[in-house]
Parts: sequence; structure tokens; C-alpha cells
Amino acid sequence: MEKENIVSSMKNAYQILFSKRLLLSGAVVLAALQLTACEKPVQKTVDIRPVRVIEVVAQGVVQSAEFAGEVRPRVESRLGFRVGGKILSRKIDVGSVVKRGQVLMEIDSGDLQLAQTQARAALTGAEHNRDLASADQRRFQELFANNFVSAAVVDAKNGALKVSQANVDQAQAALNTQRNQAGYSQLSADVDGVVVGLDADVGQVVAPGTVVVRLAKLGETEVQFGIPEDRVALMRGLPEVAVRLWANPKQVMKGTIREISPAADPVTRTYTARVALPDAGAAGTEIRLGMTAYVSYENKSNASVLKLPLTALYQEKGITSVWVVEDGKVRLLPVTVGGVSGNDLLIASGLTPGQKVVTAGVHVLKPGQQVTILDADGGVAK
Repeated sequence: MEKENIVSSMKNAYQILFSKRLLLSGAVVLAALQLTACEKPVQKTVDIRPVRVIEVVAQGVVQSAEFAGEVRPRVESRLGFRVGGKILSRKIDVGSVVKRGQVLMEIDSGDLQLAQTQARAALTGAEHNRDLASADQRRFQELFANNFVSAAVVDAKNGALKVSQANVDQAQAALNTQRNQAGYSQLSADVDGVVVGLDADVGQVVAPGTVVVRLAKLGETEVQFGIPEDRVALMRGLPEVAVRLWANPKQVMKGTIREISPAADPVTRTYTARVALPDAGAAGTEIRLGMTAYVSYENKSNASVLKLPLTALYQEKGITSVWVVEDGKVRLLPVTVGGVSGNDLLIASGLTPGQKVVTAGVHVLKPGQQVTILDADGGVAK
């Protein structure tokens, strides 16, 4: 009996515990259902981004650019001796102003003087032989007149005289050449100018034609600068350009492009150009060789083009596009860039006047996205 009572008590306890668990689970489920019923439905939000736009208009374009250059002489002679030898003296320095005919350098002329003496001796010998041939010819001419010799003998003597005279002429020319060679031992200025460089000095042995002095002709100065290859054709047709010196930027001088190199520089890949300054003297500006100068120009075109700021372009997979606002949404439109005008890009195709193009935040937009247009003060445009 006791065992049955214990079993019955345990069964009652389990039933009571199970009933409590069922009541607790039901309460939890009921509470969850009540909380779910109280929540409001989630509403979807639309991402509307504020953007700045510009209305595309057709307008004339003004192309301008400025290039740095250097003041150079119009004529710069690279002088060298016509004969080789050792430099004995240098009579000028860099910056020296020289006159035409002034001696700049001298080389050792000892060997040249010896060659001149040798040529003079050869001339003396040739003249002596000519005088003997002349006397011999006259004597045989008299014998022929008295029928003591034949005409053939006289003809031989006449020929010997002509050969002797030719030898004299040859010796005289050789002596003149050696005189010139001896005179070439002195290097003289061929124009009035200023020495801008020395490439050899006293004691150096130079070969004929080696450049030893660089001489700039006084009077005419120019500005030398490099032109990018995309501006060569444009600058060839410019009537004039503006030139100003770094030392005096407020003074602007008019210049004309005198020449443009037909080949690009192998290092800078630019085309060397020279600008003449015809009114440099009238401007009253002191222009010294080697000064830094700036060459600028403005080219106005009558053709109407479309211009956009650089920030309006959107690059994706090698395609250049812009975002166009239509009915409050943006659309990606491919365009073709035709050139540059200052800080703006010239649009060759893809746009029409009157379209509104996004100029800021182009990399956070997506096709069909709704936008609001901001005004200049940052507020929403009406």
C-alpha cells in the first residue's frame, strides 16, 4: 500500500508540473502575438539625392595658353680655329662685349710659320728656274732667226718656259695658302657681340673647326620656348603673341612667331619655337640674355561649342558620360570630348543646348535615381 501511495503522489506531482509548463508556454505565445499585433507596418523610403546642375548652352570659345621660355640671341655664332694647334692666349671672358675684328684667342703658330718659310723658298726656286728658261728661250729664238736651229728646238724651249711659269704660279699659290694658315692662328670676332660661352681654354690642343667661343650678336633678341604637339598648328596661324619677363611681369610686349622647328625635341617631345620682339626697344624694358620669359596667346573662335566643367564627366569602362536630369531623375548619357578651353572641356557630340547636366556628386548616382537640384546658396532650387 505504501508503494502505491508513493507512485500515485509522484504522478500527481508530474501532472501539476506539466500543467504549469503548458500555462507558461501559452502565456509567452500570447504575449508575442500581442506584441506583433501592436507593431506598425514598415514603410519604404525613397533615396533622393541633392545635386548641382548646369544648363548646357552654345557659346563661343576662347583658347588660351602660356609657355615658359628663355631670352636668346637672334644670331649665336659658334667660333673655332680654322687650323689646329695649342691655345696660347685667351683675351676675353664670358660676358665680354667685343667688336668685329677683335682678337679673341691665339694658338701656337710656330709650325705654320715654318710652313710659310718653306713655301717662300719653293717660290724663290721656281722663279729662278723660270728666269733660266726664259733666257734660254730668247737665245734659241735668236739662233732660229739665223737658221742655226730648227723650229722643233724653239718649240721645246717655249714649252719649258711655260712649265717653269706654271711652277712659279703653283709656288705662289702655296705661299698665299700658308700665309692664310698663319693668319688663322688668331681667332677674331666676325660681328659686334657679347661672349656667352667658352668651350676651350689656354693650354688646350684643339682640332680645326672645334668650337671654342660662343658669340651672341648684339641688337636682336628672341624668346625660345617649347610647344606641345597639339598646339603647333594653332600657333603657326597666330598673328602675334604676348611676351612678359619674369623680372617685370607687368610689362607686356608684342611678339611674332618667327620659326617653329619641324621636328620634336627627343627629350621634351615639344617643338622648339622662337618669338621675335620687334618692339622690345620701344617698350623700355631691359632685356638680358638668359632671362625667363612667358609667351601667352588667346585665340577666339566664332564657332559655337558646348562647354562643361571637368567635374561633370563620369568615366566607366573606358566610356566618358555625363548625368542628365530629366523629370527629376538622372540618366547616363555618353559624350565625346573635343578639346580644352581653360578649365572647361569642349563637348564635340552627345549633348544638345538646354539639357541640365550634373556637375557635382557624379560618382554616387545611379540610373533612374531621383534628385533634387540645389541652387547657388545650397538650398533646393524652385
